[in-house]
Order: sequence, then structure tokens, then C-alpha cells
Amino acid sequence: MGINPKIFSDGRTYRVLFKFAIPAIFSLLVAELYNMVDTVFVGRYIGPNAIGALTVAFPIQRFLIAIAFLIGVGASTYVSRYSGEKQPEKIKSTIINSISVTIVSLTIIPLLLFLFRGGLLYKLGASDITFGLTNDYISIIFIGAIFQGLTIVCSQVMTALGNSKIGLYANSIGALLNIVVDYILVAHLNIGIAGAAIATVASQFVGLIFVLYKFKDVTKHFKIKLSMNNILPNIDITLIKGLIAVGFSTFVIEISDAIVSVVLNNLLISRGGNEAIIIVGVITKISMFMFIAIIGISSAMQPIVAFNFGARNFDRVKNTVKASIKTVTIISLIFGVFIMYFAPKMIGLFLTDAKLLPEAVKALRICIFLLPLVGLYYIGIYYYQAIDEAKKGFRLSLFRQLIVFIPLAIVFVNIFGTIGAWIAYPASDLISAVTSFYLLNSTWKKDGKEETTKTVIA
Repeated sequence: MGINPKIFSDGRTYRVLFKFAIPAIFSLLVAELYNMVDTVFVGRYIGPNAIGALTVAFPIQRFLIAIAFLIGVGASTYVSRYSGEKQPEKIKSTIINSISVTIVSLTIIPLLLFLFRGGLLYKLGASDITFGLTNDYISIIFIGAIFQGLTIVCSQVMTALGNSKIGLYANSIGALLNIVVDYILVAHLNIGIAGAAIATVASQFVGLIFVLYKFKDVTKHFKIKLSMNNILPNIDITLIKGLIAVGFSTFVIEISDAIVSVVLNNLLISRGGNEAIIIVGVITKISMFMFIAIIGISSAMQPIVAFNFGARNFDRVKNTVKASIKTVTIISLIFGVFIMYFAPKMIGLFLTDAKLLPEAVKALRICIFLLPLVGLYYIGIYYYQAIDEAKKGFRLSLFRQLIVFIPLAIVFVNIFGTIGAWIAYPASDLISAVTSFYLLNSTWKKDGKEETTKTVIA
């Protein structure tokens, strides 16, 4: 039936980690193709200003995804922990409440954003040149927020129950459909940027249909009826607050990207004009490939740690974190070398402008120079979420983007110009990795009672 929580406590540590990490990485990779495919098609068939429009729309899309992960990661952590504690009724309540709050939040919030989108888009960095294109795109994207949100939450719950591949399958189906519909609407029928948005929303809807079909196994196993008569009496405000507290670190990670994008857009528009906005849009898309590996492994670690923490199996917790740190460092190094070497060809997929191409290549190589160090930072965040130390995870999640990067970017851009924004990336990566190393070591040294991962980082 696709529900097998025992997998978290059985088998070799690396084998279990890879069983969850590989689908997570590919799922994130395919999910990233949604935006990347839109960027490729609009860049090729509409022009560079359309890429600028997608860059302005990016913070809104990231915010909506962040809400879904806020709920989904909280639900996943609770379900994993309750599985370890063998409490099926609490699992049932978690599922009902997580789906309920997803439907409510991702119906109301996109509607409010749509109503106030005019002034919002200019504050996000739109110019008179890009406003119309951005408005056409994001107005349609709002429709798909509920589809994408439910897909993420249901997939996270199923991963916590031992089925790690549903999110991958749903995203793969959606991404393939997105390519086909993008080609038809943008390249063939010349509908423009609205066609790219329609392709994305249609793909998200189809992905949700697949997930809901598979989710029937979960509702049947836990005897869940997703009807208003069954949901309303089971609403648990205390549980919802707990889900939000646990998932808030992931929300901050996602929303930090949106905030950084807004700050950069406004910094760069005054220094480098639309060209700088276009470059940051392209390098953001490409650098996400490294983040996919980092987040995929970190998120795969989380349900394993949460389950074994709930089962009081602290040796398993220690071994899982140790394996995760080694794996994320090696894989992100491989990704980094690959992107460094093939930077011109990768950027050439988006840009054909002879003037912009070399500037974008230089910017990309500077930005990702120390990115492999960031794996340790994200392992720390997901570790604290898994062991029910939401406050520590939250504080750490604020650090890299909001506390370090934004001030550095503002200072460096004012001193060095546009290149200062690119330098701020490796500087913040180094500082956040060192900080996470210190915090994790401090936690493990103080945790003598549970004999956790004192020697994880040798």
C-alpha cells in the first residue's frame, strides 16, 4: 500500500539515506524544471525582458511554495515522529489538519495577492518595461497555488510514511507536460508569456490528480474521510501551531530566497538596469541545481532522524547525520565543478546576447564558488527540526540569507558596484557554514544525556 515506516529504523544507514535522498533530489530537480522551462521558452521566443519579468515574479512564486513547505515539512516531521512512537490516531489528526490548513491558506493568500498585485510588482523590482509581462504571467500562476500546495503536502506526508517516490513521479509528470504545453502555446501558437503560465498551472493540476490518486492508500489505511463533516470536528489549533512551528524554518529558507530576490532586484536595477536583473535571474536558475542536491539530502535525512528520535534510537540518529554531512559535501562538490566548467554552455541556453553572456558566466562562477560548504548549514537546520528544537532551527534558518547575505550585498554593491552582489554569495556561504559547525558541535557536546552526535564532525 506504499506505507512502510519501519524502513527508517531498518537497514544500513547509507542505503536508507540514499533511498530517500535520490527521489528527493530528482523530485526537486524536476520541480525546478517548471520555472526553468518557462525561462528557456520565454527567453528564446519572447526575449530577455520576459526573463526579467519572470525574475520579478519569482519572489511571489517562492512565497507560495514556502507556505506549502511550511505545512508539509511540519506534517512530515510529526508523522515520522508519531510513527516512531506508534501513535496512529495522532498521525491521522496530523494529516487531516495539514490538508485543511493548506486548502484554506492557499486559497485566501493568492486571492489577496492578486487583488493587490499592481503596487506589489513595482515594489518587487518591476520596471515600466517588465510590468505588463510580469502581470500577465503572475495573474495566471496564482490559480495553480492550491494545486502545487496540496501536491507538496500530500507528497511530504507519504514520504514520512515510507513512500519516497510519489513527489518525484508527480513532478516528472507535470514537468514533461509543461515542456509540451510550453512548446505548443509559446513556440508554436505565439501566445506569449501567458502561455508559459498556462502550461505551468495545467501541469500542476495534472500532478495533483496523480498524487491524490496515490494518496487514497493513506486515507484508507488511517480511515480518513476528507469531507467537511469529518474535517471540522477534527481541527486541532494546538496541533496546527505545532506544525507551523516545526515547518517555519523551512518556510524561512524558502521565503528568504524571495526576500533576497526583492532586495537584489532593487539594488541592481539602480546599478545595472534591466541587464543586471536578467543576469541574476539566469544565475539563480542555474545555481538552484546545487541547492537541489543540498536540500534533497538534508530533507531526506529529516524523517529518518525524526522517526529514530521518536523511537529513542540515538545511535541511528548519530549515524544518519554523519552520513548526511559526508554525502552532501561530496555531491555538492561534484555539482559545483560541473557547473563551473560548463557555465558558458548552461547560460547559453537562456541568453544569446553576446554582451550579457560573459558577464553572466563570471557572475555565476563567483556566486557558486563556496556553495558546497552550505550543505553543513542546511543539515543543521533540518536536524533541529527533526529533534523538535524548532526555535534553534528557526534562528539558524534566518542566518545565511537575511542576517548575513542582505547586509553584505548592500555594503558590497555600494563599494564595488554590481560585482559586489556576486561576491556577497560566497562570503555569506563561508560565514553560515562556520556558524552551523559551531552550533552543532555545541549542541552535541551538551547533549550527554542522550549521547547524540558528539563525534559527527571529525
